[in-house]
Amino acid sequence: MQSSYDLLYALKQMGYLQTIRDPLWWPNSGTFEVLVGAILTQQTKWERVEESLLNLRKNELLSLDALSSTNVEQIAILIKPSGFYNTKAQRIQLLCQNILNVFGSFEAFQDKVTRTWLLDQKGIGMESADSILCYGCGHEIMVVDNYTQRLLRALDYTFEDYMQIQEWMQGGVEANFDKITQMYDTQITLHTIYAHFHGIIVEFYKEHMRGKNFDIQILKKYMEKGV
Repeated sequence: MQSSYDLLYALKQMGYLQTIRDPLWWPNSGTFEVLVGAILTQQTKWERVEESLLNLRKNELLSLDALSSTNVEQIAILIKPSGFYNTKAQRIQLLCQNILNVFGSFEAFQDKVTRTWLLDQKGIGMESADSILCYGCGHEIMVVDNYTQRLLRALDYTFEDYMQIQEWMQGGVEANFDKITQMYDTQITLHTIYAHFHGIIVEFYKEHMRGKNFDIQILKKYMEKGV
């Protein structure tokens, strides 16, 4: 594997993405829901996040204004399926309040927010910040979650930290952007490629490398075929 492009090519040859739920893979991309989901998904399964989001939606609380002003105990009850609900409720409300105070609206936040500002918020680490930026705000940035890191280690690629992994992943895409657009056989933006690449890795990992289904050889076979 010479670059992350080789990984993307092999995974595309295997038929990923397989989930067709949103143009950018993350459900309801480009909406406020991504911000809430990015916090709820910390240390839990996405299926539980969906339960929490549904509870908030049913109670008409899935908005910046509502979550900023609603009793935090009520938020905690509704997001209980996601675990760590008291902490997550406090962090969601504080983030919403800060967004209103600094940006005035979610639309202004999408346009003006920076990674540095997000990382200064309580409970927002690099993965959560990049998820919000990529899927919620449309920024050209790739999320490199634990699945990405574990997959690269299984392929004998080691990095010092999150930022080094992200630089390597994005560098391979940017250097081979023309090849990737030909592979997709359609006009596609760099932002969409980053969003899809992350989703592709998550899907592959969950299918082939979780629990008893640890099978990296199938991917290596596709990579050996080359481009």
